[in-house]
Amino acid sequence: MSISVGDRLPEATFLRVGPEGPEQVSLSERTSGRKVIIFAVPAAFSATCSAQHVPSYVRTKEALSQKGVDEVICVSVNDPFVMKAWAEASGAEAAGLTLLADADGAFTAAMGRNFDAPPVGFYGRSERYAMIVEDGVVRALEIEENPGMAEVSSGEAMLEKV
Repeated sequence: MSISVGDRLPEATFLRVGPEGPEQVSLSERTSGRKVIIFAVPAAFSATCSAQHVPSYVRTKEALSQKGVDEVICVSVNDPFVMKAWAEASGAEAAGLTLLADADGAFTAAMGRNFDAPPVGFYGRSERYAMIVEDGVVRALEIEENPGMAEVSSGEAMLEKV
């Protein structure tokens, strides 16, 4: 079952690299009492993700904050070391975006947004989407029909919905 507008997010624990190494991040703690944008990508460092999707949120981060968004989180089925390297290389970290690893794909599967693309080596990866979440409840959800595009889930598109 796929998550929809009005649904509460499933409980999830992500990974990120902190000062002491890998650490767990609770989704419910990140969203409780806050307005958050969560966008998901199929793969760190891939063409569309690096050239379009993350840069759209780097460009719009300040405007989103001015409209009351407490945090912008990018989620990908990757390991936390890859996500840390990508955050640094893409400018996401400097812009204040939070990149989190759904290392085992459990959140992506619970969202009903997982897919496989064997020709490119993707198994259990996330579809490309973005959502506005208020206090753990999905208020807007935009899913890309074409995984090679970042239009309805871009920072600019979400800025119009906040």
